[in-house]
Amino acid sequence: MQRSGHPRRDAARPAPWSRSCFCRLDPGLIADLEQTLRDEHQAIHCYAKLAQAAPDREQKNDILEIREDEIGHFQTFAQIYKNLIGRTFAPSASDVCFADYREGLRRSFKDEMEASRRYLDIADRAGDTHISQRYRRAAADEQRHAVRLLSMLTLP
Repeated sequence: MQRSGHPRRDAARPAPWSRSCFCRLDPGLIADLEQTLRDEHQAIHCYAKLAQAAPDREQKNDILEIREDEIGHFQTFAQIYKNLIGRTFAPSASDVCFADYREGLRRSFKDEMEASRRYLDIADRAGDTHISQRYRRAAADEQRHAVRLLSMLTLP
């Protein structure tokens, strides 16, 4: 134990998501992470617009809850990126989200399903347990979001 009362870190083991573990990661992981950050950032932007267009308070609240999850995903993956690369990733959002509310729900449903599949694929290739776990958790969230969006599309 060190004087601070915290156990000493084994110097041979890199900290989770540290730059020193990058050498063991799939070189495509950084590109995947950058695309994840762009997609999550776009989702945050579009869900804000979708919530404004919601026909009732219940759907608006559901969409805002999904948006909060997307903010959490963005923050998690942004921290992983910063720890791996040593700099902050700053994506920009497109103003193009949807023409009408139903189209926005359909597009969001499709995007959530695609994100879930992509995140599971990235988790399988990540090469780092902590990163893999974060992608798996985000994939589960995206599947849950898709179910909520589908119910908004199909229920009266």
